[in-house]
Amino acid sequence: MRVIVIVKATSQSEAGTMPSTELLTAMGNFNEELVKAGVMLAGEGLHPSARGKRVHFSGSQRTVTDGPFAETKELVAGFWLWQVKSMEEAVEWVRRCPNPMEGDAEIEIRPLFDADDFGAELTPELRAQEARLRAETEGRANKPR
Repeated sequence: MRVIVIVKATSQSEAGTMPSTELLTAMGNFNEELVKAGVMLAGEGLHPSARGKRVHFSGSQRTVTDGPFAETKELVAGFWLWQVKSMEEAVEWVRRCPNPMEGDAEIEIRPLFDADDFGAELTPELRAQEARLRAETEGRANKPR
């Protein structure tokens, strides 16, 4: 199963406070363990929401709002995509993770949808399209733009 592991933002990450060399080293070592175990598919840190935008949809209308965004506890500071056998395995990996922030931190784990989760609504044509797009994006992952 694939999961997204979400590192929640804190007031420090939203202020743009960069991690220490010690934390970067610990995270680098943890990421190396994940890669060697065949768990990590991707992982990135995100800039503070002040550098982001939100697009609100209401019917055919689109409204763009510039960051920063108010609810820090609801924001994402970084993420991993993992391939694990179970949610329990993902939890065990997160338990081994260095604290991603200087103070209190929270990490959320959520499973990604699989094609089978969509049932009959995902027709054979839509499944074929999904497979083609996934192969195309995976092929581009290692090519520079």
